[in-house]
Amino acid sequence: QLQLVESGGGLVQPGGSLTLSCAASGFALGRYAIGWFRQAPGKEREGVLCMSRNSNTTKYSDSVKGRFTISRDNAKNTAYLQMKSLEPEETAVYSCAADSLFGPNGCSLSESDYISWGRGTQVTVSS
Repeated sequence: QLQLVESGGGLVQPGGSLTLSCAASGFALGRYAIGWFRQAPGKEREGVLCMSRNSNTTKYSDSVKGRFTISRDNAKNTAYLQMKSLEPEETAVYSCAADSLFGPNGCSLSESDYISWGRGTQVTVSS
């Protein structure tokens, strides 16, 4: 059974940093493109970053460029989202997603392109 489980969320002060993990089980994450998404209260889910399965391609939403980083450790079957300089409006449920249908260099910030999803982890940015 394909499963993704996010962890690492919590409360962080404005300007702070947080690293989220996305652990995969039941499949080899290295064969999948990965996407990180977030959904703030009352808003639609938005794509934040993605990485192709060969790790050669990454895409970022304009709002997180220079502050967020996506990475993966295929040996641990885990992906990561490093977040810096967090702002209160970035309070949201952060979810990871994976899909095997992209080409080696492909990934997407569109949620409709991913078939496997984690349940998400809450990130709250507040003083």
